[in-house]
Amino acid sequence: MAVSNSLTISPRKLRSDLYSYSYQNNSETPLVISVLSSLIDRTLTRNERISRRALPSSGAGGKTQIFDCREIPDMTIQSYLGRIFRYTKAGPSVYVVAYVYIDRFCQTNPGFRISLTNVHRLLITTIMIASKYVEDLNYRNSYFAKVGGLETEDLNKLELEFLFLMGFKLHVNVSVFESYCCHLEREVSFGGGYQIEKALRCAEEIKSRQMIIQDPKHHHHHHQFARILL
Repeated sequence: MAVSNSLTISPRKLRSDLYSYSYQNNSETPLVISVLSSLIDRTLTRNERISRRALPSSGAGGKTQIFDCREIPDMTIQSYLGRIFRYTKAGPSVYVVAYVYIDRFCQTNPGFRISLTNVHRLLITTIMIASKYVEDLNYRNSYFAKVGGLETEDLNKLELEFLFLMGFKLHVNVSVFESYCCHLEREVSFGGGYQIEKALRCAEEIKSRQMIIQDPKHHHHHHQFARILL
């Protein structure tokens, strides 16, 4: 309840973060991650209500079922996005482009609904593809797979299936990018402000098994992180 444990995000702060975020001057997680996680959480809640009211349909999902996990991952969207940023340092624009891809994917595949069983795989796939589109230097798929909690072969299949289901429509022009940035700003403005509590590390993550792998962006440096499995 203490105000000191919260960070108020305004549309102006978000826009500044999206367009002028600097790794040299800022080690904090980009604001867009908190805003995007809130937006996805609301989408999940809405889709869950729709699913409860809808009649069961045999064969629903089709090819998009490749994104379904066997079990619902025990990790919040905020924590998962924070983990991806922590180990990939993908810039704020990558998350905006990933958001564009998710929206296009849902429009192209109207039978698909974002759910607790598919959202994590969808996020790591779109963020990896967006990173390849936006960034000059990128990690290998094998690294993204370890960060995202997948086997490399599984992530490769998800990437390929996503590209075909999207019709390889990956280009995002400036006006489209701007429009999605504005949508995220409206998300912040909704209800007159946005309170985000500083995330505490989950005890499960701290106690999880640690593994060291080589950082392909910086030779002779290593990342150490808790392994997860989707």
